[in-house]
Amino acid sequence: MAGLPSSEPLAEVIKEVLQNSDQTLAVEKINEFLDKQNNIPLNIAVTGESGSGKSTFVNAFRGINNGDDGAAPTGCVETTTEVTAYPHPNYPNVVLWDLPGIGTTKFPANKYKKHVGLEKYDFFIIISDTRFRENDVRLAKKIRKMKKKFYFVRSKIDRDLQSEEITCKSNFDREKTLTKIRDNCIQAMNESVLLPTQRV
Repeated sequence: MAGLPSSEPLAEVIKEVLQNSDQTLAVEKINEFLDKQNNIPLNIAVTGESGSGKSTFVNAFRGINNGDDGAAPTGCVETTTEVTAYPHPNYPNVVLWDLPGIGTTKFPANKYKKHVGLEKYDFFIIISDTRFRENDVRLAKKIRKMKKKFYFVRSKIDRDLQSEEITCKSNFDREKTLTKIRDNCIQAMNESVLLPTQRV
């Protein structure tokens, strides 16, 4: 597999849109970048814990809905039980790899790297819902050790906003809640994974 093309401009764009909690815009920006890089093979692994929204992200990235023909299966139980390739419909050089969830009985964290062949991918997107967890840290550290890049995507924020609105009632502030979630993710990443010179 080829190495990731120069990704610094893409990195800055994705960082900016994800800081604004806009996954849809992030997907659009990634697609714009890929349009410019259409001759370079790129294998993107989408990983994280089971049920975190990996397959939904793969579908959104490819511009299709859950349940459409050719969509990655999604559900309320573990649906991704083997590494599955999903070519991007508009960029034949780009393949999204939907990886099984880390930390399940079928894919224990201590054997995950070997089971899914982490070393064969060029780039990683770690999907996490509700909290930054130990398995997210494990993945990030393994990827960094391989000297590869990753993005951390916090999914299911809509549920957190809804829950916070119910809890706080009239004191609910959407922007403050988003900032709290974002700051928590950044703090956890800085404390657990990144070196002082790499901190966000």
